Amino acid sequence: MCMISFISLFIFSIILFIFGIFFILEDYMLFIEWEVISLNSMNIVMTLLFDWMSLIFMSFVLMISSLVIFYSKEYMSGDFKINRFIMLVLMFIISMMLLIISPNLISILLGWDGLGLISYCLVIYFQNIKSYNAGMLTGLSNRIGDVAFLLSIAWMLNYGSWNYVFYLEFMKNNTEMMIVGVLILLAAMTKSAQIPFSSWLPAAMAAPTPVSALVHSSTLVTAGVYLLIRFNILFSISWFSNLLLLLSGLTMVMSGLGANYEFDLKKIIALSTLSQLGLMMSTLSMGFYKLAFFHLLTHALFKALLFMCAGAIIHNMNNSQDIRLMGGLSLMMPLTFSCFNTANLALCGMPFLAGFYSKDLILEMVCMSYVNFFSFFLYFFSTGLTVCYSFRLMYYSMTGGFNFFSLNMLNDEGWIMLKSMLMMLILSIFGGSMMSWLIFPTPLLVVLPFYLKLLTLFVCIMGGMSGYLISNISLFFFNKAMNNYSFSYFLGFMWYMPYISTYGIINYSMVIGKMVIKSFDQGWSEYFGGQQLYYNLINYSQLNQILQNNSLKIYLLSFIFWIIMLFLIMIYL
Repeated sequence: MCMISFISLFIFSIILFIFGIFFILEDYMLFIEWEVISLNSMNIVMTLLFDWMSLIFMSFVLMISSLVIFYSKEYMSGDFKINRFIMLVLMFIISMMLLIISPNLISILLGWDGLGLISYCLVIYFQNIKSYNAGMLTGLSNRIGDVAFLLSIAWMLNYGSWNYVFYLEFMKNNTEMMIVGVLILLAAMTKSAQIPFSSWLPAAMAAPTPVSALVHSSTLVTAGVYLLIRFNILFSISWFSNLLLLLSGLTMVMSGLGANYEFDLKKIIALSTLSQLGLMMSTLSMGFYKLAFFHLLTHALFKALLFMCAGAIIHNMNNSQDIRLMGGLSLMMPLTFSCFNTANLALCGMPFLAGFYSKDLILEMVCMSYVNFFSFFLYFFSTGLTVCYSFRLMYYSMTGGFNFFSLNMLNDEGWIMLKSMLMMLILSIFGGSMMSWLIFPTPLLVVLPFYLKLLTLFVCIMGGMSGYLISNISLFFFNKAMNNYSFSYFLGFMWYMPYISTYGIINYSMVIGKMVIKSFDQGWSEYFGGQQLYYNLINYSQLNQILQNNSLKIYLLSFIFWIIMLFLIMIYL
């Protein structure tokens, strides 16, 4: 089943990419309405929107999915129920496809909820306590966004159609219609894990690594960004864009700082995803929706490769994910680490790799824009932090001696995993330049002063040096973070956000729910409501049954009772 899925998705991806190129060149767009049921005056219509954006994004999702499924053939080879896993992944991809091509809020909800439900099934796939907790946190966090989405659908009923494409201009000028925009923003922020809904994203690392590669590159977490790209016209409203710019900027910095204090390999990569999502959201809030989409595509390529390489490393480390136990792996797994380091450099924005074309352009457009100093600082500081944690990760895993078992079998993983990783490597190197030529056929000329032009490069170099020096000091002398443990814990634990969201909101809502059940459902309402009525009916029916038994004793007693009553009445009168 793996090979059939891989080949069919790969071919379909190439076909969609060719169509996407044609749609860009011809400036073409298809809006298809399929009438499913027509009953009297009521029509149920399925609407599909095919433009260059949806086609190219679908081709990228299918390309990454096909390589992830091929990779899973070997990675999940110990799983006896691998077909069940592949079926779940395919259902996940279909949900994403439905979300991408729908201009209708109802059909988007089908894909949106499909992603939420299947992501829960994939996160709890290994079926242990940690997975169950992570799955519950993921599911409940995403339900907040789902509720917002349902409310926006309800509000759209006022306007006669759920095809939001027709109402975007109207939304911009209508205060009442802005409610839909706010609800869509809330839904997108929960799905793309922006502050204050960030804690579920690192927790979702309990899923198998191929799922992480798919979820964190092109599917679940990018669904919110993609939805806001479709609603990009709303960001011409100042307070709307300013709010998103602030929250996404803080998300970038929070995740960048957290990754510098994290020792779990997969969580470091997850926090880097969170940082890049913040970058996409903030770019979108400034009105550069094409740039946000461009970064969405390039990020998908190198992030999938990073997770694939992390999976190979975890296999070799006997399922250990702690980077402190690694070391000298570049000598023992040269091919895997070549891919890993290329993906890491693409993430940092190394010139002429995939990430450079989008990140450098975004930062230069920030320099050109009217943003305040605080937002400007958040952008460049978070870029420095990205390079810092990437070099820290390289330092811990590549240099020095091997810190795990004294006898450990280390080698590059089998050919199936390597083939998919090498394919992703080619895309991570050439994908950025290829997409920049396609999306921006007229080259963007950004004219900046010399110091601003070199600021991005300077920030990256400083971040890399900081990452190396901090790791070096903490490894060979003593860990500086331990001098101020509470502050380090605060930064490394995502500013205590898991406590607020998990143990706070979820735990207290459960406690309040229990109190409500005890006092209402199992309390006074039971005594005066259905339960008491039930007991009264039982008692009266038992009495009725006794009376209907035609017992002579009962009739004699009742006869004596009535004679006494008559006698008393007569005496009284």
